[in-house]
Amino acid sequence: MTPRRTSAFVLTFFFVLPLAAALRAQTTPAPHPDGETLRYVVYLSRHGVRSPTGKAAQYNTYSTAPWPAWSVPPGNLTAHGFRLMQIFGAWDRTQLAEEGLLHAAGCADAPLVTIYADSDQRTRETGRALAMGLFPECSPPVHALPEGTPDQLFHPLESGAFTVDSAAVVAAISGRIGGDPNNLTAAYHTPLEEFDSLLAKCGCADSAAHKRSSILDIPARLTEGNREHPAELRGPLATASTLTENLLLEYTENMPAANVGWGCVDGRNLRSLIDLHTEAVDFAQRTPAIARMQASNLLDHILQSIEQASAEKPVKGALGKPADRLLMLIGHDTNISNVAGLLRLTWIADGRRDDTPPGDALVFELWHSSATNDDSVRIYYTTQTLEQMRGETPLSAENPPVRVPVFLPSCSRSDFSCSLSDFKRDLTQAIDPNFVILQ
Repeated sequence: MTPRRTSAFVLTFFFVLPLAAALRAQTTPAPHPDGETLRYVVYLSRHGVRSPTGKAAQYNTYSTAPWPAWSVPPGNLTAHGFRLMQIFGAWDRTQLAEEGLLHAAGCADAPLVTIYADSDQRTRETGRALAMGLFPECSPPVHALPEGTPDQLFHPLESGAFTVDSAAVVAAISGRIGGDPNNLTAAYHTPLEEFDSLLAKCGCADSAAHKRSSILDIPARLTEGNREHPAELRGPLATASTLTENLLLEYTENMPAANVGWGCVDGRNLRSLIDLHTEAVDFAQRTPAIARMQASNLLDHILQSIEQASAEKPVKGALGKPADRLLMLIGHDTNISNVAGLLRLTWIADGRRDDTPPGDALVFELWHSSATNDDSVRIYYTTQTLEQMRGETPLSAENPPVRVPVFLPSCSRSDFSCSLSDFKRDLTQAIDPNFVILQ
């Protein structure tokens, strides 16, 4: 493996310290009920609603009826998805203003916000939508590498920065599934069979010659993969994972009911079907050996950014400026799952366990106690409900998104806070320095 090193890889941020200090003085965070004030927030967010990443023809193999057409190229953020992230950004502004971190309106705080997105269209456009929601009059810039450039922050393995022992990764997954990928098919046979029945019975074939293949007939295998995916876990569960997420995308895109699972899927049974996706992700992304390689670099930059905000002076590896109040990192569901796997985080939100739907975020808050003069960190997970996404519903105190506290094992206390020193200790122990690149 390549040792920890310094690289000029990702970001070039300008330290406008006099201006930032002046802006900080303009907004004094309001006291929290227990005497704490919110100092800094990091959002690790997934992009908004996108089209499926593959072409319909490859999915049609497993269904009787053809999958619906989308208005954008594969993998792109939709117009509906853009508006949903604008709504979420506006909600974030309201909440951060209530906590005293930002003004409720205006542009004064825009220089205190850093937004960094992966290079894909869906992540860059999500960052732009969030920026417009946060600051409709003066959206801050969205920093990103050029389209198609692997970003070491979000895709450290694909970028080629590290040499990976694929055989060890295969062994790590194999050790979780009893040494045989067919065990996964056996363990999830009942829900796989039910989903396969839906694929067979719902909708009508557009050609009498079309013959579908059952997902249960897909050979299960676990092999060494490529640079981005050092292990490839294939089979009925992996295919069901992709197809059930496509159903979730149809629902949250607000397609006509007849196009959501060919009229057979609604919000109720979608919450059950998506379990096939989250179970597959657990093996493919949360397995510790994989999470360590994929998340160490990202998590180290998050840690250094929080430490920089606490110290109010530059820290190597931090993203943004020392006086920043908000850092938004716009990546993918894999990034959230990798970080969660590395830190052993779990949640239940909107009736689903450990799901990472479009636009969701894992959020790290830095709090300061006036009583002890100490800083602490709290983590929470937030998402719009499936129905809020489908209906493009404005968020408000009467209709808020889901927000659930997340417990960090060996660090979180009864109020879900970790002292900053304990948080640093836990993250430093979890992060593998061999997979970290300092900017």
